Amino acid sequence: MTGRKRLSPEDARSSALEAARALLIETGPQSVTLKAVAGRIGRTHANLLHHFGSASGLQKALAEHLARTVCETIIEAVRASRAGLGSAREVVDLTFDAFDREGAGALTSWMLLTGNEDALHPIIATIHDLVEEIAPCEGEVQDGEKPIHKDTLTLVLLALGDALIGAALARSLGLPRDAARDRAEANLEASLAQHAR
Repeated sequence: MTGRKRLSPEDARSSALEAARALLIETGPQSVTLKAVAGRIGRTHANLLHHFGSASGLQKALAEHLARTVCETIIEAVRASRAGLGSAREVVDLTFDAFDREGAGALTSWMLLTGNEDALHPIIATIHDLVEEIAPCEGEVQDGEKPIHKDTLTLVLLALGDALIGAALARSLGLPRDAARDRAEANLEASLAQHAR
């Protein structure tokens, strides 16, 4: 009989989160259960209970994991854009992909539908931290708000809406599938041009 390799708590948790993320992308948020994740990584249900406390705890940790990894990628794109090595479209594509292909949109809607809104706090907090990282010294305030906050709100809401109904809505309106991305890119470029003056 072969024993399972013993993992450190950090490795076990990381392995579980990667498995949960794969399940989310492959079959949707309803499949992110302790049993399914445990089966995927060859661990027991009790082992995952030890690390996450409940299915809700697993989903909250997954939301935090997704938010952190996605925002790190977006920060790199923004830095590259500022250095003249990237573009507004790259930032838009990364954000839209995070909510669509990476499953953050599906996870967000699932959390809202199941009443697990606490799981959204890590996503919201990480996006807030991202905005502060991108523009920590932005002193310019227009109508009582910082422009970067408005840009972030618009971009995230467009990306979330596109992940949930973008394909069907674009098709029904006779628009190209990337119409929302094009709109988000135009908005971001206009805002960046305005603030570069």
